Amino acid sequence: MPKPYPKEFRDDVVRVARGREPGVTVEQIAKDFGVHPMTLFKWLRQADIDDGAKPGPSRVDSVELREARKRIRLLEQENEVLRRAAAYLSQANLPKRLYPLVSELAADGVPVVVTCRVLKLSRQPYYRWLAHPVTDAELVEAYRANALFDAHADDPEFGYRFLADEAREAGQPMAERTAWRICADNRWWSRFGKKRGKNGKKPGPPVHDDLCAVVDEKGRTRHEFTAAAPNELWIGDITEHWTSEGKLYLCAFKDVYSNRIVGYSIDNRMKSRLAVTALNNAAARRGQVTGCTVHTDRGSQFRSRKFVGALHRHSMVGSMGRVGACGDNAAMESFFSLLQKNVLNRHAWTTREELRIAIVTWIERTYHRRRRQDGLGRLTPIEYETIMTTTATQAA
Repeated sequence: MPKPYPKEFRDDVVRVARGREPGVTVEQIAKDFGVHPMTLFKWLRQADIDDGAKPGPSRVDSVELREARKRIRLLEQENEVLRRAAAYLSQANLPKRLYPLVSELAADGVPVVVTCRVLKLSRQPYYRWLAHPVTDAELVEAYRANALFDAHADDPEFGYRFLADEAREAGQPMAERTAWRICADNRWWSRFGKKRGKNGKKPGPPVHDDLCAVVDEKGRTRHEFTAAAPNELWIGDITEHWTSEGKLYLCAFKDVYSNRIVGYSIDNRMKSRLAVTALNNAAARRGQVTGCTVHTDRGSQFRSRKFVGALHRHSMVGSMGRVGACGDNAAMESFFSLLQKNVLNRHAWTTREELRIAIVTWIERTYHRRRRQDGLGRLTPIEYETIMTTTATQAA
């Protein structure tokens, strides 16, 4: 295809052709300038259109139309890149790598420069990847993952250490840390679950003394959870349970006198406000709580400034047990054990709202009003408080 003539040259030829002397033909001028006569006739016709002498699209309109079409085409390509990228990234269980998407769009006619500009990618790394799509390290990783997956499929009870041993026997040796990383990335866990670690964090210092601890004759420390009247000693703790929507957390406080759950709060986040709300609900339901001792573990929610401030507002006294000593709060752990057996472990819970209703219903209807306890003389917590409070009032 011949190169187009420069605009200045075309304009000069048109000027000469328009101002030619009588008897000089257009063909002669075309010959003098070395252009084809039909080409010169086209230039003259386009010049008349640009000047408005003849109808038709002018050169400026044609340029603007071409630019508009080019811009529309570019916008369509950018929109296609965004649409395909959103669909690509929304797919589950796929590596979120955009280089294969760039290749797919290039095969469909979208230039690489447009895709990289929209997705904010550098072109040079893409071309390096295109020359070597799979690195040696990625290939080794894939073989190791396949060996671990086969071992996990054969025996889902195996943890990552046993899976690493099986992979070594299959010809894919690796460190235990590497096996753990691959299993964690792919969520290949043992069916028996894992022990919950401390995540390398040390428990914080207690903000209250342990007021429930007593020392016997042999110098051993033990805890006594007894109360002679309501609102003398409360114990509190937090438990959690899974649903299909995520975890649900329950913070509850129990009056040791009657084993009644005097206040609780349920939320999907285990923040300090969970404990504060539970304490405020308990204080609102019980009324006069001045001087009541509130014993908890050393969780961060109970050591927070918000919770300590709530205790001060209600004129209550805080108490905290030792680190890692379940017996320091055994009375509350026994309640959570009952809740676990009677509600949480009954079946898989779909929504948090469904589990929340089940917990509240069991506490208020079953535990408080139907479940009789040996420690209360085969009475329910509500019956025990009603009878003992009335008896104490009459005696006074």
